[in-house]
Amino acid sequence: MKNNLRELRAMRKWSQGALADALGVSRQTINAIETEKYDPSLPLAFKIARLFEQTIEEVFDYIE
Repeated sequence: MKNNLRELRAMRKWSQGALADALGVSRQTINAIETEKYDPSLPLAFKIARLFEQTIEEVFDYIE
């Protein structure tokens, strides 16, 4: 699943650790999502989208 999490985080000048703290996950989880090695759960995807005031579709792009 493609995503633009790294770009959204950079626009706010947040570290991976700061974003992880805001979402209640580990920094490693953020890194894995950004490098597309891990797809977040639906609840986590909603939290990410809400935090950045985006829709899930604006943050994540599902490619088959």
